[in-house]
Amino acid sequence: MHAWPASDVPALPGKGRDLRIHDTATGGPVTVDPGPVARIYVCGITPYDATHIGHAATYNAFDLVQRVWLDTQRQIQYVQNVTDIDDPLLERAARDGEDWTGLAERETALFREDMTALRMLPPQHYIGAVEAIPGIVPLVERLCESGAAYVLDGDVYFSVEADPHFGEVSGLDAEAMRLLSAERGGDPERPGKKNPLDPMLWMAAREGEPDWDGGSLGRGRPGWHIECVAIALDHLGMGFDVQGGGSDLAFPHHEMGASHAQALTGEYPFAKAYVHAGMVALDGAKMSKSKGNLVFVSTLRRAGVDPAAIRLSLLAHHYRADWEWTDQVLDEAVARLARWRAAVSRPDGPAAQDLVEEVREALSNDLDAPAALAAVDRWAALQESTGGTDEGAPGVVSRTVDALLGVAL
Repeated sequence: MHAWPASDVPALPGKGRDLRIHDTATGGPVTVDPGPVARIYVCGITPYDATHIGHAATYNAFDLVQRVWLDTQRQIQYVQNVTDIDDPLLERAARDGEDWTGLAERETALFREDMTALRMLPPQHYIGAVEAIPGIVPLVERLCESGAAYVLDGDVYFSVEADPHFGEVSGLDAEAMRLLSAERGGDPERPGKKNPLDPMLWMAAREGEPDWDGGSLGRGRPGWHIECVAIALDHLGMGFDVQGGGSDLAFPHHEMGASHAQALTGEYPFAKAYVHAGMVALDGAKMSKSKGNLVFVSTLRRAGVDPAAIRLSLLAHHYRADWEWTDQVLDEAVARLARWRAAVSRPDGPAAQDLVEEVREALSNDLDAPAALAAVDRWAALQESTGGTDEGAPGVVSRTVDALLGVAL
């Protein structure tokens, strides 16, 4: 599966700072020191109802991670999946009387268009769950052979007790995990499971649903968590730098994925840092496909909203914060974009080297994009009120905003 085209990232004078970011597993900030090649895995969409503002906010956060790393002159190995086979996708296709493969292909194509418009840097490896199945099956077979998995009525389950580190990603107690498991695709009430939290690795073929050859597992399709594990291990290996996604993925998805990988390899940890973006609400409730309270990037673009303004609306909120989308949020972003563009359109301006370092400092401090925006606001206000004599300053500001914030002025 192909990703989307990359926009150019301008080089800035000097060198950026190492990233200090909040790690869900430790509950506090950690300094990520990847070495010359930074490795990141970000969980992708299930391709229906793409791309809503909640999606965009999440991928914007991890786009900033990449931009900080690029500014430190590192190379990046970025992997993202597409869950192009899963119950919600099949349910939506059935509801709309549409072939599930056509739905997945159309929504994935729309997602690519939106990511291109928002100038999100693409992954080097963009992998669909379906194309990963040949690599998933051997992993499930290995878990069965080692005793870390078991069969229940033809379905294969992972035993969470096979990983002594289970629970360390989310830090939740058993009851909280059980409640979230029921809400987020698990089946804790199914009789016969060794532990109510045990997640499915391989679902035996169901009548009327797609299935694939699972070798000794029989025909069926993979569970959600093992999909990402197989892709990450194949392209990044164990101990990669950042596992990313929305905060609703900390449990069960990232918790279970870590345990799958750790049981498979005997190594720890699966990822050095688990980084999670906040949720975006609309009309007082979290944007949700089930609720249908979604604002789509493509709808805004068709209405004539500049993608740079959409991106600025995302950057105005700290990536870990939960926040609400409103018309005012977008109006403020449109106004900010106009001020910035006016400021850099002049032939000279106030010196900008301090601004470069302010933006670098803000982003290296747990991706504090609001602080970065405030720094650019101050420069733009000074430009408007007093101007300056530095002929290179507007270009420096424009390149800084482009390289570090992904906004083209």
